[in-house]
Order: sequence, then C-alpha cells, then structure tokens
Amino acid sequence: MGGRVAMTGRRHLLAAAAAGALSPQARAQALPFQPERGASLRLLRWGKFLDAEERATTENIRAFTEATGVEVRVDSVWQDDVHPQLSVAASIGSGPDVAWTLQMTPQLLADKLLDLSDLAAQVGQAGGGWYRLVEQYGMRDGRWIGLSPFVVGVLPVYRISTLREAGFERFPADTDGFLRLVREMKRIGKPAGFALSRAPNDGNSFAHWLLWSHGGKLVDERNRVAINSPETIRAIEYAREVAQHFIPGTQGWNDASNNGSFLNGQVHLTNNAVSIYGKALADRMEVAADIDHALWPVGPVGQPAELHIVFPFVVMRYTRYPNAAKALLAFLMDPPRYRRVLEASVGYLSQGLRAYDDSPVWTRDPKVRLFRDVAARGRPISWAGTLGPEASAALADSVVADMFAEAVGGQATAREAAARAERRAQRIYRG
Repeated sequence: MGGRVAMTGRRHLLAAAAAGALSPQARAQALPFQPERGASLRLLRWGKFLDAEERATTENIRAFTEATGVEVRVDSVWQDDVHPQLSVAASIGSGPDVAWTLQMTPQLLADKLLDLSDLAAQVGQAGGGWYRLVEQYGMRDGRWIGLSPFVVGVLPVYRISTLREAGFERFPADTDGFLRLVREMKRIGKPAGFALSRAPNDGNSFAHWLLWSHGGKLVDERNRVAINSPETIRAIEYAREVAQHFIPGTQGWNDASNNGSFLNGQVHLTNNAVSIYGKALADRMEVAADIDHALWPVGPVGQPAELHIVFPFVVMRYTRYPNAAKALLAFLMDPPRYRRVLEASVGYLSQGLRAYDDSPVWTRDPKVRLFRDVAARGRPISWAGTLGPEASAALADSVVADMFAEAVGGQATAREAAARAERRAQRIYRG
C-alpha cells in the first residue's frame, strides 16, 4: 500500500511540475475551492523562528491575493499566545478566519472548527498521502479539523568539536552514553542545557523523551492514567542525574532561551529544531561549521521515543468565507508553493506528506538529513492512548514537564512528583 501511495504522489508531483509554467491565477482557478465574492481573510500564526520560512510563506500568501483578489491580513504573535487568542475568538464567534496553531489546538476547539475533510482528501491525494502522525493530530470523530502540512522536528543539536573534546567520536545512541557525554561536557567547561520548564516545544520534547525512553507514559492504551509507575520513577531519577551537569537556570527557559545560549557559547548541547543551525548559516556565523544534529538516544525501552511538533492549520466555523479559507490553504499546499516553503526552511519544516520524502532539501546538506524522517518517527502527545481533548489539556497544563521540573528542582522527590502528576492527570481524564 505504501509504495502505491508514494507512486501516486510522485505522479501528482510530476503533473504539478509540468503545470509549473501556469500563472498563479491559472493555478488558483484550477484548485477545487473558489472564494466567495468579496471575500477577505484574517490569518493568525505563530511568530517566525526562521526568516526564510516567513519570507516564503508571505510570498505564497501574496501570490494567492494576486491570483484571487482575496486580501489576507496576517497577524503574527508569540506561539504561547496563539491558543489563548483563538480560544477567545471561538467563544465570541469573531476573529481570525484561519490560524496556524499549536498541536493541541484542534482537539481542544474541535466543535468550533470547520470540517476540512474534503480539503484533506484533495491535498493528501496530491501529496502521496498524509503521515499517520498528522492524521492523529488532525482528525476527530472521523473528520479532519486541522491540517499539518509540516512537522517541526526537535532533535539534539551539538558542537562537533566539543563532542570530540569530551572523548566521543559520534553522538551516543543510548541513554547511558548520553549521561556520560553530559558529565564529560561539564567537566571540560562546555556544558549541555535542556529546558526543564514549560517551554512548549523544546521543554515538552525533552520531558516526553525522558518519560517514554524509560517506559513511562501518561496514560495506557485505554486512556487510563498510568504515569505513577516504576518506569516513570526511573525516568525521573535519570533526569535528576543528567540535569546536575546542565548549565544553571534551565528551569526558567522558554523556547528561545536555548537558541541564544547555544549560539553565544553558554551551552554546547541542547535540543531544538533546525533553527539554531539555520540562523548560524543565515548570519554567516563561524560556529555553523561546528554544528550538527543527532537522533534522540534510545533508552531502556529499546526503541525510538520522540516527540516532534505539529502545527496544524485550522479554519474557524464562524468564518463568513469558508471557501476562501479552504482556497487559501489549498493554494499554500499546492506543490509549487509547498516546495518553496519546505526548501526555504532548510529542514526547519519537515513534510507531513509522503511524496516529499525525496525533496532536495534532504540531500543538499547532510546536517539536516535527520529531520526528513521526524513525521515517521514521532509519537503523538497522547501516547500510549488516543489523541483527544484530554491529552491536549494535559499538554497545555504541562503535566509531564512540571513533573520533571519539580523533581529536578528539588521541590519534590521522584515519587512525590509522579504522584502529583497522577492526581493532575486523573482530574483531566475524569473531567
């Protein structure tokens, strides 16, 4: 089945390439959704992490306006503010028509969102099929409520010279080796630093890797709270041992903190999207040649346990222009436009559609190749349960991240932190 879907996607891409000479107006007219007369749109999005992505997206939106006459106002806000602003808009029935959101937003606002199943089918067919991870985040009760054309991978990023100075020829593949590495990095005065905080992307990615790699999980396959377990205690104890070798202050980090700390030399190992490396390249920083990325080490469970970030597009049900909103998203995901953003992001955005696995961005620079497979490797935030409002609420409430922060910071023992996380999760899953 996978090969047949991929081949179908390639045929669509070849057809799209052949049609590439068409004007934006002709391509827009060929799309299945035609805007309402007099339509205008407002799009809310998370603020940029990479200039090249923002430029490519802005150019695509401008091309849509030129092709259709539909004006699109773009409001960029800090990512932590996207969901609160959209929640208020949903409650009053007025605000952005379209939003580029955080991963939990569609599940939390499901009854306020437009059904995008027809758009998902059209885009999915043209793009060789959606990755399962994207389907899990985007679907609710059999309908699509959010489309994530891109996945943002969050992986360890390190300085090559420091790794070698610490006595390692390659990045450790297991958690024991990871512990040895951070210990040696501190000894030579070039420490690591990972967010032990409510940083939505980097903090959650690190915390869930800690939990899952040791066999812990928030809920089991039946969505029963299962976090207070021996595996979780083991994960917390490991986190405390690792964190003693970090730079001080990581409990107060947000998602921008480790970028600055890495680029100014305070830390030599952290976790991030490709944005640290991308900025170093864009700014022609000398350190760019010394940066590389690695897969998350495998823990006692013996298999990858990674949380990557999904940013779904949603359309609000209250919009006066549903066809225009769908037309905008279809235009942004039309192969020529989609490829422009994928390639401009230099690996910051990875494909949520299978037909783009062989995009030139993954062969142009071997330092970003690992990000090609994040959609295939990633687990949803709900693992091992099903994705829904409860799992999204637990992430929004930082249940897992807080558990590690409390134990590492000394506010609780490992058992106390696990028990408190259990009580918080039970209130959410029983609510």
